[in-house]
Amino acid sequence: MTALRLTVAQLLPALEVGGVERGTVEVAGALTARGHRAIVVSAGGRMVAELRACGAEHIELPIGRKSLLTLRHVPGLRRLFADSGVDIVHARSRLPAWIGYLAWRGMAAATRPRFVTTVHGPYSVNRYSAIMARGERVIAISNWIRDYIVTNYPAVDQSKVVVIPRGVDPAQYPHGYQPSPEWLEHWRREHPQTKGRFVVTLPARITRWKGQEDFIAVVARLKAAGEPVHGLIAGGAEPSRERFLDELRQRVAGEGLAGDISFLGQRSDLREVMAVSDAVVSLAREPEAFGRTTVEALALGVPVVGYAHGGTAEILRTVFPQGLVPFGDTAAAAARLAEFRRQRPPVPEHQPFTLSRMLDATLQTYESLLALRQPARSD
Repeated sequence: MTALRLTVAQLLPALEVGGVERGTVEVAGALTARGHRAIVVSAGGRMVAELRACGAEHIELPIGRKSLLTLRHVPGLRRLFADSGVDIVHARSRLPAWIGYLAWRGMAAATRPRFVTTVHGPYSVNRYSAIMARGERVIAISNWIRDYIVTNYPAVDQSKVVVIPRGVDPAQYPHGYQPSPEWLEHWRREHPQTKGRFVVTLPARITRWKGQEDFIAVVARLKAAGEPVHGLIAGGAEPSRERFLDELRQRVAGEGLAGDISFLGQRSDLREVMAVSDAVVSLAREPEAFGRTTVEALALGVPVVGYAHGGTAEILRTVFPQGLVPFGDTAAAAARLAEFRRQRPPVPEHQPFTLSRMLDATLQTYESLLALRQPARSD
């Protein structure tokens, strides 16, 4: 623990399930574990209990609601920063970043907190999104996101951009992990169609760009080649995506794959599902900003086949390059999976995308920014 006790306020729309939310809770937990004070401002959600359990504070404000009325929270947020002695304001989403920035900008430059943003994805390039590049430190979650920032916002001082990849906890995703006997018994009972099959899993929410259509094509190619494959699509569909889910089901049935592909829906046991899979795939049609499930699968020791673009390509090049296939090439993906079925390749037990590295780098970013005594001028 450092001698300096920090108070860090993270801003995001809500604390529902997702990568941004998970990272927010992880950083808050690391702060409190090291003797700092962690505050999270959001509209609430199912992860609030977990946040509070790690010793962090939650302030419920709908700062992500897309309405002009959301501007009324600027003065209250400014008071919170001042009254709580906030040292770091860390904005993780565009509208909360604007509200936080307006509150921060209205404070005295010599005494206000430092302002940090994290770019979690390739937002549309416009003035609204530009707020994410206005932090005194701008955290990019992959080198690909860093390139996106400096290419699309050339006025940004590149020295302010810090690459901090996301990471997983090896204790939660141990190499060679096997689910409990009770879980395995339930799985075999619920999914007897996977017995004796080469099980390939696509872990992704149901949306057009996540690659479910390409996955169906890959499974179809494997089946046509005589491979005893069974595909698992593990991911839920929001109400607005139900029509697309119906399209996927119809396509599976139309191609005669009803017995070869299962739709698992949203899973709270994705770790276990990936652990009993022979391979995991990442076939997103748009580049992933990072590719958390790719890291999780590799941490478990499960081979991954993924398109060579975005954050997924960075991870595979670093940890498991034999899993890379050209973007959009379902034939190459199927061929690589068939190779893996004939001889499962070993996955390195150790990889650099760990939670501890991510947390250490994030807190170091906070501390190094505070160490700069000269306050930044207001924009």
